[in-house]
Amino acid sequence: MEQALISLVIPFYNEAGQAGQTLSATARVMEEAGLVYEILAVDDGSADETWETLIKAAQEDSCIRPIRLSRNFGKEAAMSAGLDAAKGDAVVVMDGDLQHPPRYIPDMVRLWQEGYEVVDGVKESRGRESVFSRLFASVFYGLFRRMSGLELANASDFKLLDRKVVDEWKKLEEKDTFFRALSAWMGFRRVTLPFTVDERPNGRSKWGFGKLVRLSVSALTGFSSRPLMLISSFGTFFLLLFFILAIQTLIRYFRGQAATGFTTVILLQLLIGSIILISLGLIGIYLDRLFREVKGRPRYLVAETFEEKGRDLD
Repeated sequence: MEQALISLVIPFYNEAGQAGQTLSATARVMEEAGLVYEILAVDDGSADETWETLIKAAQEDSCIRPIRLSRNFGKEAAMSAGLDAAKGDAVVVMDGDLQHPPRYIPDMVRLWQEGYEVVDGVKESRGRESVFSRLFASVFYGLFRRMSGLELANASDFKLLDRKVVDEWKKLEEKDTFFRALSAWMGFRRVTLPFTVDERPNGRSKWGFGKLVRLSVSALTGFSSRPLMLISSFGTFFLLLFFILAIQTLIRYFRGQAATGFTTVILLQLLIGSIILISLGLIGIYLDRLFREVKGRPRYLVAETFEEKGRDLD
């Protein structure tokens, strides 16, 4: 019986100092486990020597297939590029900084061979994250659960997907994706695999606070329309507040105790104005998502692959 092919999708962005170590560590685990594999190493438009590092690794190991995107499209797009190019019977998606330890891949494959179609890597701990990062993650996942109904606490992008799941993923037409939530939304027979997050051997995380906020907003608005319902809630609240203040004002007027000055009015105007602007901004976020989806632009563009690079080198 022919042995199953396992595809590994690993996105890299400005990881010239780390990419070679990640690829060699991953290949070593796969070989020691006796697994047939290919590695889709996706360069997400890096500005350093990441692409050259990937090419060198591919020249030394024929199982490595580098793909270079035309610019930095973001991690979600890079993962999509890898999933689209993967040929395996099962596909493992993992980060390129070794915080998703390759040593867990054989366990993922074993669970897949038992019949599970999705193996979710779930963090046993979040490593040496700051208190602020832990708090931000807790608030985000709590809001996401309430608004979308999907439980993603301690979830990660470290997953194994069966070929059937990958093929269904490729049919999804939305361009602005959130991989860990979208894969959960797809369903299929799934199981969790706890893992310990390792420390980065080199470099620093590329996920700054701004990127995390943008990803969070995109995820929340991409999986729930409930934030739009908040606008109606705000309107109802201020309507009730209006009636209460109107009754209070009439009572004071007939008692001859009408308040003087405009402090209360000004504060209310500032508060209501702020709510209106926030509501308009929220509507703008949804319109922006619709605008980008309607244009129908691809998630990514491939600049070159190792096969093309190899011909150039010849």
